Amino acid sequence: MKTGNLTQRLGGLPKHIILLGMCFIWLLPAVGLLVTSFRPFQEVTASGWWTVFSPPKGQAEFSASCAACHGEDGKKLANADLSNPAVVSQFPRSIQLQAALRKNINGQPHMGTVPVPNTQQTADIATYLRVLAGIETNQRFTLDNYVDALVGYRGRTTYRQDCAAGTQSVDLNCDLSDLSNPRGMTRAFLNSLIVAIPATLIPIFIAAFAAYAFAWLHFPGRLWMFALLVGLQVVPLQMTLIPISRLYAQLDLNGTFLAVWLFHTGFGLPYAIYLQRNFLGSLPRELFESAYLDGATHWTAFWQLALPLSLPAIASLAIFQFLWVWNDLLVALVFLGGSNPVLTYQISNMVTSLGSGWHLLTAAAFISMALPMVVFFGLQRYFVHGLLAGSVKG
Repeated sequence: MKTGNLTQRLGGLPKHIILLGMCFIWLLPAVGLLVTSFRPFQEVTASGWWTVFSPPKGQAEFSASCAACHGEDGKKLANADLSNPAVVSQFPRSIQLQAALRKNINGQPHMGTVPVPNTQQTADIATYLRVLAGIETNQRFTLDNYVDALVGYRGRTTYRQDCAAGTQSVDLNCDLSDLSNPRGMTRAFLNSLIVAIPATLIPIFIAAFAAYAFAWLHFPGRLWMFALLVGLQVVPLQMTLIPISRLYAQLDLNGTFLAVWLFHTGFGLPYAIYLQRNFLGSLPRELFESAYLDGATHWTAFWQLALPLSLPAIASLAIFQFLWVWNDLLVALVFLGGSNPVLTYQISNMVTSLGSGWHLLTAAAFISMALPMVVFFGLQRYFVHGLLAGSVKG
């Protein structure tokens, strides 16, 4: 028996290895993006994210060429203390450092029997010397990318450095009011919440009534109407942008949140009704018949039976609808534009026309991903149950 169990476990091992490999391949870019979002701009341009825990640039070259005489901390020779900024400042460029390494000291080669480093190695040593002397910081992680993205910073350094220096190069006030900057991600995040929450709740609420009617009420044309709803799911929203935009112009709704709510409600209802109707239709008929025999009205059966029992379908639908609205760009761009920018619109504005600010995209991407991840993981226990709603009878 034990041998059989062991054979079964070993037989399933390749499947587990394949699944773990697929998860690793899927997660690796996300991990790289996350690590990059916390790295300073200088580090991002100089090396890949996988080097974040490697020794500082130039440390290996310094140890091989200079540490024997100067020590690993650069303080071994008092008259040539490499931790002293005044000493290191004499070599602002690598060419000057290489010239000093080629000079003779007391009639002997500066490097002794150690080969003089080449141009690239000298440049790396010069970089490490500035870190060793405290002229430059060897900062591996920073929150500046997130801060700059939230306030919409468009300067040459960082928002915090500009505020500390008092330059305020981008007309920011260096206080909490900067979070309302129309170029920042904070305001776009709030606009996305204003769009996504009603555009998720409204179709779910309306669809719940319609789904109960299709599942438990009998009226003429019920099946034909339901078939029409199923068919409406294949209608591309691009076909309706122009006529609805003209209608909104007549009603003075363009540029308002109400316009986006109504549009997403209209296109979210067919699938919402379809999913909830299938789930409600799979519930035991005897349960509702007992409620009707006890004197319950359809209203009572809907609120006290149908809605509580259909929570898995509602949660699954909420995930789909919320993620769709949150990640939408086309509808928000057409009906809101830049007057009330959402996250998907604002992320594209992180990079200027000259290409600067691209390092903020990683932080902006994770700001936009944060809430959908919370929604998904918070409702994931209902997700599979809701997806299979009504697929099995009996």
